Amino acid sequence: MVKVYNSDVETNELKISKDFKKGSWINMVNPTDDEIKKVCKEVKIEEEFIRYSLDYEEKARIDSEEGEVTLFIVDVPIIEKDKKSEIYTTMPLGMIVVRDDFFITVSLKKSIVIDAFEKKRIKAFSSYKKSRFIFQIMLTNATYYLSYLKQINKETQIAESTLQNSMKNKELLKLLDLEKSLVYFTTSLKSNEIVMEKTLRGKIIKLYDEDEDILEDAIVENKQAMEMSTIYSDILNGTMDAYASIISNNLNGVMKLLTSITIILAIPTLISSLWGMNVPVPLQDHPYGFIILLLICLVVTIITILILKKRDLLN
Repeated sequence: MVKVYNSDVETNELKISKDFKKGSWINMVNPTDDEIKKVCKEVKIEEEFIRYSLDYEEKARIDSEEGEVTLFIVDVPIIEKDKKSEIYTTMPLGMIVVRDDFFITVSLKKSIVIDAFEKKRIKAFSSYKKSRFIFQIMLTNATYYLSYLKQINKETQIAESTLQNSMKNKELLKLLDLEKSLVYFTTSLKSNEIVMEKTLRGKIIKLYDEDEDILEDAIVENKQAMEMSTIYSDILNGTMDAYASIISNNLNGVMKLLTSITIILAIPTLISSLWGMNVPVPLQDHPYGFIILLLICLVVTIITILILKKRDLLN
């Protein structure tokens, strides 16, 4: 899908356009080969600049071609829906500055970051102010990371609350998915920080004084998100280790109890087996021999139970 936007110079109102005019913002979401070729022909760039951003494994970086075309790739947070759950992960978002004429955004899937601009939620945004546009995307991206991290923290607390009442595989798997999400977020935030720091040095794209503050805010928000992600990850790792120890301890307790019960049941079985053999045994001719054997089994069993209980093997 390809959409072309233009901001009115006087009113600054964002409108959809059919033509590739100077100052246009071209948003591409999972474009087809024909759409890629058409856009590249219109704006006069190589197809690789667009295809780089469509590689799911592409890392955040900056690439430039003789000052004519500059590619920024950052990782943006997304939620992938599985059959049973939702997984927080990241994907690359490409931002291409084509001379002073066009600005292109490229992604594999629809992004909540770009959606905020399309729905005009970002103030003081213009399609033809490319430097500011890039920094606003970076700032918005860092803000959504913080928002998703808060959601992850809430879901972690809910899963932990459920696990306190009963150990369910569903909740344990949920914590595992959240732990993986935090790893993705931490890695992506570190890569994004490198891109923003490199941009701040001013050698990649021209920095204007009024726009530099936005980039600095984006760096601060990104660092805060990175710190939160690291803290939540450490807490979740500790929680998972604690629950692993609890589960192991519970299993040991169950095995201990079952072993003790087996020992208790083995005593009357052993006595009954000995007196059930076809050989002369004590009390075989006694009129109350059966009752005496039952009493012997009961006494020995009670003594065994008391010994096991004293040694804390029945709890």
